[in-house]
Amino acid sequence: MLYIGIDLGTSAVKLLLMDGDGTVKNIVSREYPLAFPHPGWSEQQPKDWYRETMQGLKELLLGFPGDEVAGIGFGGQMHGLVILDERDAVIRPAILWNDGRTGEECDYLNNVIGRETLSAYTANIAFTGFTAPKLLWVKKHEPENFARIRKIMLPKDYLAYRLTGVHCTDVSDASGMLLLDVKNRRWSKEMCEICGIAEEMLPRLYESYECVGTVLPEVAAELGIRPEVKVAAGAGDNAAAAVATGTVGDGRCNISLGTSGTVFISSAKFGVDKNNALHAFCDANGAYHLMGCMLSAASCNKWWMDEIIRTKDYGKEQERIAALGENHVYYLPYLMGERSPHNNPNARATFIGMTMDTTREDMTQAVLEGVAFALRDSFEVAKSLGISVERTKICGGGAKSPLWKRIIANVLNIKVDVLETEEGPSLGGAMLAAVADGAYATVEEAAAKIVKVVDTVEPDAELAEKYEARYRQFCNIYPSCKALFDKLI
Repeated sequence: MLYIGIDLGTSAVKLLLMDGDGTVKNIVSREYPLAFPHPGWSEQQPKDWYRETMQGLKELLLGFPGDEVAGIGFGGQMHGLVILDERDAVIRPAILWNDGRTGEECDYLNNVIGRETLSAYTANIAFTGFTAPKLLWVKKHEPENFARIRKIMLPKDYLAYRLTGVHCTDVSDASGMLLLDVKNRRWSKEMCEICGIAEEMLPRLYESYECVGTVLPEVAAELGIRPEVKVAAGAGDNAAAAVATGTVGDGRCNISLGTSGTVFISSAKFGVDKNNALHAFCDANGAYHLMGCMLSAASCNKWWMDEIIRTKDYGKEQERIAALGENHVYYLPYLMGERSPHNNPNARATFIGMTMDTTREDMTQAVLEGVAFALRDSFEVAKSLGISVERTKICGGGAKSPLWKRIIANVLNIKVDVLETEEGPSLGGAMLAAVADGAYATVEEAAAKIVKVVDTVEPDAELAEKYEARYRQFCNIYPSCKALFDKLI
């Protein structure tokens, strides 16, 4: 049988076709617009997601027997606010995960409602990207739209609704809404009251590997597949990527180098970082995870290459970089503000340390190193909790760079396992679909049979020591710039 994974990303939807053994048969990607109506804002039209997903599915299945498709699953950008009216029509453009407009709402939640109260209700505090602050923003600034809300959804779940007619979400993605009682895997009545919504406005909760329904007959006919095809709830992008990298079970780690960057540490037991610098979320496996999220990771390199030095040959630019651990230029990777561990939407990207002998290669290297240093910030929080991480998997577009993987291995001073298939959330979505269809009894079984490590990047003791000194210098930059960032906004 065949299984489809749909990864609804920020810039494109990636669709993957996998057979029951985990062999990837085809991959298709379709881009859609991203709007920035005001500085720090980020929006998309859900209709664009659905249009490109349907077109992508048709391309994906060309040359393959549609009647062998048995399941569809999802990964997707988290936190985005999609609101529907009584006719299930989209009320306004979706407000995305990297939108920074909700500073006042987060201040209200964190300082008036209180961080301890929020953590007790949801295991997390408010971040500008989360969904609940966006609801409060709409309530204040667009009251006419707020009054029309009948359903509140997340991006990938809008696709699931369009495919099945079911209003659904999964607990991993819902964890990032600040509306879920994460420990007990249920909606928080207290948070619904704070946001002024009824619990009936929220979709039904599922585990990521559960079947939410089957494909609508008209959708099945358009795609040339059977209406009996099962649709799995899927997972937030990082939880889905963790499935694809085999980061399931207790104490395993995955780094995702996508548009955003994450450190994902799986845990069999529920736990909360007392400072809430790391997110405490449900995972796609029926358990939990801690996650540090930086808002701009591989997108920093894309911005530097595409917009500043104007080249698409990323590999060639990195070939010229030789002197690792000796760069005198530093880069703060906060193009869209920052989440973990600073929780500061006013933070901005910054180069510092340039001199007359600074080269193009130094600047490119600084971007790669700055992202690695910011990932280490989250590792330092995990260390403070007594969590020891000796190795990690890695996925995402940035993981295709051998140089970047080497930098990360030495900045973090851990082993980095390279996978045979680095397809991230799309593969995870397909694997969840296979579990929902019964091809595998559990997510662990699917991961054990499908995920294969083909190489390990080992840290070099001398280089790791150099990067230790560089990281300590990096740690001084943000505190020195914070007051200036606040004045620049």
